[in-house]
Order: sequence, then structure tokens, then C-alpha cells
Amino acid sequence: MSEKPKFAVIGGGSWATAIVKMLCENLDEVCWYMRSNYALEHLKKHGHNPNYLSSVEFNLKQLKLSNDINETVSCADCLIFVVPSAFLHKELEKLSVTLEDKIVFSAIKGIVPETSLIVGDHFNTHYKVPFNNIGVISGPCHAEEVALERLSYLTIASADDEKAKMIANVLSSDYIKCTTSDDVLGIEYAAMLKNIYAIAAGIAHGLGYGDNFQSVLMSNAIREMKKYVKKVHKMKRDINDSAYLGDLLVTGYSAFSRNRLFGTMIGKGYTVKSAQLEMSMIAEGYYATNSAYKLNQQKGKKKAKTPIINAVYEVLYENKDPKKTFKKLTDKLD
Repeated sequence: MSEKPKFAVIGGGSWATAIVKMLCENLDEVCWYMRSNYALEHLKKHGHNPNYLSSVEFNLKQLKLSNDINETVSCADCLIFVVPSAFLHKELEKLSVTLEDKIVFSAIKGIVPETSLIVGDHFNTHYKVPFNNIGVISGPCHAEEVALERLSYLTIASADDEKAKMIANVLSSDYIKCTTSDDVLGIEYAAMLKNIYAIAAGIAHGLGYGDNFQSVLMSNAIREMKKYVKKVHKMKRDINDSAYLGDLLVTGYSAFSRNRLFGTMIGKGYTVKSAQLEMSMIAEGYYATNSAYKLNQQKGKKKAKTPIINAVYEVLYENKDPKKTFKKLTDKLD
């Protein structure tokens, strides 16, 4: 790798746009892959993403844009993937160049449905990226607040502390503060789970539950997250750190949370399909619910106790009545 590594962002959504904005604060050039040719051409002409965070204006001289994933991967040493987990497999199928010599960081909150693996494991198992070259970018942080340059915090996790610090340095700015961690798996699972709990918060809101119940729901959610993450990756961690509790709270409470919005629509009576059609962005928690529930069930007697995940799964995938399901859930919380 060269002394000054080149960076590329893979994805065209709001979080990808926010990360490109952060990188442009510190780098002369950022490679950016967007699948949509329309969005790409609009960006080249007008200097902003037409679909997401359109208020963010880019200096086009800093961007090397392409809708060819192989071209973008080839031009960079460090790749930041920001593709919804449900579509990652399909995007990676387009690759004809190797990832084995790349540093790969994921800002994806979910499990790859085709392999039932979290993103880091997927890259290691199927693309032979060494674990020391894999990392995670997590919150608590909403892309919309990055666009507004409101003070935000990121957690950068990697088994290689130097690589974590490198990513932290290129993302940091006056309005972005970064901390590093070695809990790659724990933070990746937590980032997936918080979207499920945000859907639960949204369903409760849509059903008319108030702030008192929401506080109980969130306090139970962080304990449930702790049990789940401990089952999949046991190590010493403080679940109250920002990467876990902070990310859960901002996703569960914020008006910017697409997962909370999705849940609210379900609670108000929308079907899953109609809620998905009305939203312009992907609610990662929908896919995460199915994966997290099934992974836990596979553990049999050793599975974690997850009444909130179970309730959301029943509503989304078993067509159970949200009102009745959450009434039963209230008796399981304390």
C-alpha cells in the first residue's frame, strides 16, 4: 500500500453520501461507486446526490465517480462499503477484481441474507479478506445530521488498532469525533440489533404507547442486546458505551430514524409491503429481524432470551397483530 492510501466508498445512499462528505474534509480525492447512472450523471452535472442528502454540495474535483464497481475497487487501497445488507451479495457478484489485498471497512448495519453472516465474516469467508484488514464504522450518528454539520460521534472498530486510527483520522473533523475499538464483531452485531429495537420503538409509538413505555422498552432492549451479543461473541465490553447504548438510543428515538419510521407505520396499520413502498429509504431492521431471530433460534437451548426481537419477528414475518403482540410483550418487560 502506498504511503498515502486511496479511499473509495461503495454505495449511493444517505450514509454513503455522508461518509464521502466526511472524507472530502480531509482528502484530495475520493473514489465513489454509485449503482444508479441517473444519480451519477446528476451528481456530475449539479454537484449533489439527487436522491439522498441533496443539500450536501461536493467539489467535483475531489471525486472520482463511477458506476463500475471494479473500476472503483481498483482505484483504491481502502474500501468503505455502504450498501444495504440485503443487496450486498448482488453488488459483490459484479466483482471481477480481488479484495484480498484491500482494507475493507463496513458501514453496513445487517446480516447478508444469502449467507447468514455479518458483513465482516462475509468478506473474510467469501472474499478472503484477512480479519486484520476488516473493520466497522458505527454510530451513534445519523447521516442527516452529518449533512447539517451537527456535532456527531463515530466508533471505528478493527482488530488492527493502526487501521482503526487511520480511518478515524480521515473521517474526523470539527463536527465529527471518532473513537476506536477492537470489538469488531460485538459492534457489528449491536449495529444490526439496534435497528430491530428501533422498529419496536416505532411500532409502540404507532400503537399509541407513550414516553414512559418507550423508556422501559429501551432499557430492556440494551439488556437484551447485551445477552445476544455475549452469546455470539464473548469478550469484555461495556454495553453502556456509545457504540452500543448510544447508537441504540439515537436510532430508537430520533425523528431521522428510518427504522423507527418503518415501525411507526406498521403500528398505525400499514402492511409491511405498503410501508416499504411508501418509504424512500431502506429500513435495514426489517431484514435484520429475520436474520437475528433465526440465528438465535439455531442455538437451541443456548439461545439468548429475546422477547423484543421475537415480538418484532412475529409482527413482520408471521403477520401477527401488532396490538395483541405488544400487549403480550408489555408483560415480559420490567
